[in-house]
Amino acid sequence: MPTSFFPSKICGVLVLATAMLAGAQAHAEEYPSKPLTIVVPFAAGSGTDQQARSMAQALSTEYKVPVIVDNRAGASGFLAAQYVAKAPPDGYTMLMTTNTTHAANEHLFKKLPYDPVKDFTPVALLSKGHMLLLVNVDSPIKSVADLIAAARKSPGKLNFGSGSSSSRVASEALKQMAGVDMVNVPYKSNPMAITDLMGGQVDFMFADAPTALPQVKSGKLRALAVSGTKRLAAAPNLPTVEEAGVKGYDMSYWTAVYLPAAAPAAITNRLNEMLIKVSAAPAVVAYQATTSGEAATSTPDGLAKFQAAESLKWGRVIRAAGIEAE
Repeated sequence: MPTSFFPSKICGVLVLATAMLAGAQAHAEEYPSKPLTIVVPFAAGSGTDQQARSMAQALSTEYKVPVIVDNRAGASGFLAAQYVAKAPPDGYTMLMTTNTTHAANEHLFKKLPYDPVKDFTPVALLSKGHMLLLVNVDSPIKSVADLIAAARKSPGKLNFGSGSSSSRVASEALKQMAGVDMVNVPYKSNPMAITDLMGGQVDFMFADAPTALPQVKSGKLRALAVSGTKRLAAAPNLPTVEEAGVKGYDMSYWTAVYLPAAAPAAITNRLNEMLIKVSAAPAVVAYQATTSGEAATSTPDGLAKFQAAESLKWGRVIRAAGIEAE
């Protein structure tokens, strides 16, 4: 074999790599050139859905392309996560999700039908939020102390709805920290659990503030406390669970966007820039203000590191709450 073969082969590889890089860059400069789809793992009306719709409106206005919100609720986010994991990694199908699918599920289930790390490309962290502890407006339970007292009086009788891992773990943590026995009733999404809470089928639940606040303000539900370490600007008179007597209690959730695995870096970075830009759009800012959510954006690498830390955190919380993997 002639010795000149190797240099020529190397040159050919370099030319091909350069051409591929140039092609990817050109594709990123044209992106987005067709409709975008935001897949949400929870039902219409959920906090993630509301945020996705505010982002969709802002993206469509800014980048002049249709943006579709595709709700694929159920199975603790499995359906949406699997769908996006199998989608083409071209940047046009993204998953707007929470710690449910990408930090908590791996500790709640013995086997997942998707890998929260290997099957996705992190794009951007978007926000952090808190939940409200809710009861039916006609419930005799009017405070966190009342709820704990009722649970102690009738062990195993009170039940709670949960339409997400955050919702479930928040109640399980309360149960564990207060030393009481209460029963979980799982739902596909928090709006469905809220419907049954209003109908008296469940005794209480934690729900994300965007889903819960409209029902509280309309007088259909009573809020007992906030899940985080500080009160919400949208409900300043509502104490935190810790202020209400459960020392050390703190449960919050986060929202982020992912693409399928192997999404080109140029597209991932372009989408990251787009999402961060529209996070300052009036529709998105208004959404955050009405729910007391906190904007918390990141780079793709920043989201990967944040997710890894959150997985460890949720694992600790779930183990401390005594939840066994299903």
